[in-house]
Amino acid sequence: MAIVNRGFVGRRDRQADRLPPGQYSTVDFPVLSAEPTPVLPLDKWRLTIQSAEHRAHSLDWAQFSGLPHQDITTDIHCVTRWSKFDTRWRGVSFDDLLASLPFEPGAFVMAHCYGGYTTNVPLADLVDGQGWLADTFDGEPLVPEHGGPVRLLVPHLYFWKSAKWVRRLRFMPADTPGFWEERGYHMYGDPWREQRYS
Repeated sequence: MAIVNRGFVGRRDRQADRLPPGQYSTVDFPVLSAEPTPVLPLDKWRLTIQSAEHRAHSLDWAQFSGLPHQDITTDIHCVTRWSKFDTRWRGVSFDDLLASLPFEPGAFVMAHCYGGYTTNVPLADLVDGQGWLADTFDGEPLVPEHGGPVRLLVPHLYFWKSAKWVRRLRFMPADTPGFWEERGYHMYGDPWREQRYS
């Protein structure tokens, strides 16, 4: 017969606190895309940032690389139910990106990608150390399959919001659906509230 001491409640799985409802953890990094993977030479890549009043500011690869970069270690959660813990990225924070702009941003951002994909994110979910433009994963330049040369990284939302192959960020005064949102996915996408679909 087992002896159980008074007050013993069992061993708690520390990883369970990190896993949103309906998710499973994986050591793999599945590759899922809505369109074919573009391969972009760095000398051809451009990032255009467009204000709600249609003012534009563009960065080439050298200018983007010259912005302050941060190291980020975070968990990511895909709407297809996998989660990957302790992923390691490097990129430019939205806070630093906004500081470099010659105009005021809008309340929402639409990320436009090489290949035609789009997704919407409230600006409030990108600032204060919550969002980055990542160009490095696990110590190596970000490969095209995972969104290189640059992808959005918004780890507290489902991973479809972390758009691959970013080419333009368009500020908007009001929220507008992107590619998956127009097809029935949730406008916001909080994994902890299982906001998978609208």
